[in-house]
Amino acid sequence: MAKKKPTKTKKVTSRAAAKTSARKKSPARKAAAKSSARKKIASKAHGAAPAKRARSPQKVAVSHHREEDFKADGLRAYAQYRDLGIFDATGGLARAHVIRLMGPCNPEEVSKLHFHDVDFQMVYVLKGWVKTYMEGHGEETYQQHSSWTQPPKIKHMILDYSDDVELLEVILPGDFETVELTA
Repeated sequence: MAKKKPTKTKKVTSRAAAKTSARKKSPARKAAAKSSARKKIASKAHGAAPAKRARSPQKVAVSHHREEDFKADGLRAYAQYRDLGIFDATGGLARAHVIRLMGPCNPEEVSKLHFHDVDFQMVYVLKGWVKTYMEGHGEETYQQHSSWTQPPKIKHMILDYSDDVELLEVILPGDFETVELTA
């Protein structure tokens, strides 16, 4: 008896099915699928995003320099503050103002250890200079165009400043508490 040759069966597929099958097998498609799977795994590892607090929509805040906008109604009696409108524009999310420390510096008045209960605080020297102390950092003199951040509740104080110093301060949240510390 002669051996029968095995016959090959042909799988009949539609043109659309053939294209889909070819796409599924393409190297680019496989790489994209792996990348997508990694993203899904990574996002699950971090858990759900924290819920954002409902806030009123933010508005544009514009503030042009006017001498009459400097007021002595802020935190320190030896300073004048020019509010930049950020508090109102952000619904209290942040506060920004230009601070003029009135010279000459009187260390007995200004050098008081304190901290602010804030989430973020940044100071930029617009002109002049200021010398500060921050717990864990020490004394530092900041010149015009210098900046620094003060971590939440860091104990600090002003030690000295030039008669012409002006500072830009940005604080989050806009409402915060200042705690004066006694020796």
